[in-house]
Formats: sequence, structure tokens, C-alpha cells
Amino acid sequence: MERLSKHLSRFSAFSRRKSEELIREGRVKVNGIVILEPQHKITPGADVIVFDDQVLRSDITYINIALYKPAGYISDLIDVKKRRVARELIDLDMKIFPVGRLDYNSEGLMIFTNDGELANTVMHPRHGVEKEYLVKFKGVLNRNEMQHMKKGVVIEGDLYRVQSVKYVRSSMKNTWYSVVIDEGKNRMIRKIGNAVDHPVLKLKRIRIGSLGLGNLRPGEYRFFDKKELFGAHG
Repeated sequence: MERLSKHLSRFSAFSRRKSEELIREGRVKVNGIVILEPQHKITPGADVIVFDDQVLRSDITYINIALYKPAGYISDLIDVKKRRVARELIDLDMKIFPVGRLDYNSEGLMIFTNDGELANTVMHPRHGVEKEYLVKFKGVLNRNEMQHMKKGVVIEGDLYRVQSVKYVRSSMKNTWYSVVIDEGKNRMIRKIGNAVDHPVLKLKRIRIGSLGLGNLRPGEYRFFDKKELFGAHG
């Protein structure tokens, strides 16, 4: 037996929370009956689950892709401003969706998948999946500023903090650092940099969980197994 909301999330592109909303809106049927309770128990393989008049298949082959998103591409599947979309770099004719975001001016590792459960695990803060970035800050961070970033910076009433920040190398008057976070607030590293008066000049994501960018070059991608993402780092 499995909760209906979990089942919908596992076999669709929706998060667990979005799946619950869709069920409450009356868009999901079980054996021909509209179910409004996300916690309703179903039997996978026996019960017929229909979402918006389409049978939800439970025999999906999961596809996981690691993409090196170049700067100048957006993470969303569609952009009203007609900018380049990272999904277009992947030559695959099937429904996959991005896991999390990497802003337009940033580059590095992005995950695309059709596995809703994998996406939920990576994105939900309670799982604490690490994301590591190589970040070029303007100037040089002193010890107090680095501690401040780790303890947390209050921005517009919300607390932003990094798990770790370590010096990597200097470049002219600016400095590169390895920054690790375990949550995914929008543009959080850039906001933290602005808050401590060291704006981010360049940002490249090099790791999600145990999955590294490796030898991928901008615009390149590869398939990966789920074990690569959640195995022991290092």
C-alpha cells in the first residue's frame, strides 16, 4: 500500500506538495472515483490512477542526466523572454524536468530526470543534500566575513547561511572559494555575497550530493545512476 500523493509524485514531474494540491483540486481518480485525500492508500499495479483523464503509468524507465549548464541559459523548461533554455541542450525525446535551479548567469552541474522521488530528495531541505559551488567573490573574504556567512545572514527577514566556505585561489584583485550549501533558496549565494559587500562575480556548481561535474564541458551531458548521487561523497 502507498499514499496516493507519494505515488503521483513518483510517477510524474510533480513534487510531493504539488501532488497533494492536485489531489485536493479533484484532478486525480482512483478506479474511476475522484479522491480528494492525499493520504488515501492505493495498491500500485492493482489500482488504476488517472490524472487529468490520463492513466498514470507505473512502469516508467527512470532517466537521470547530469548537464553542464553554460552561463546564458535558464533552468526553466519555458521562458517567456525567449532566452535559451538548458533543456534544449539535451537531445532526448522524452519528458524530463530540471531538479532545482541554476540562475541565468551561473554555470555548472544541473540534473534532469523523470524520477519525482529523486527530485524530491534532492530539493527538500530535510534531506540536506549538499551542493558545492566554485565562487569568485569580489575582493577577499576575511575570517570574520567567512564566519558570518556560516552563522547566517538575515536578508529581508530570512536567514541565509552556507555550510562551509574555503579559500581556493586568487585572481587579480578577486578570490575564488569553495562554497557548500545544504538548502536551495533562490540566488542565496549571490544574496549572501551582496550582504557582506563581496558581490559574486562568477558562480559554478561543481557537485550535487556525491555527483560531481567531472570532465563535462559547457553544454555537454551524461546519464548517471541514482547511486552516484546518493553514495558516500569522496
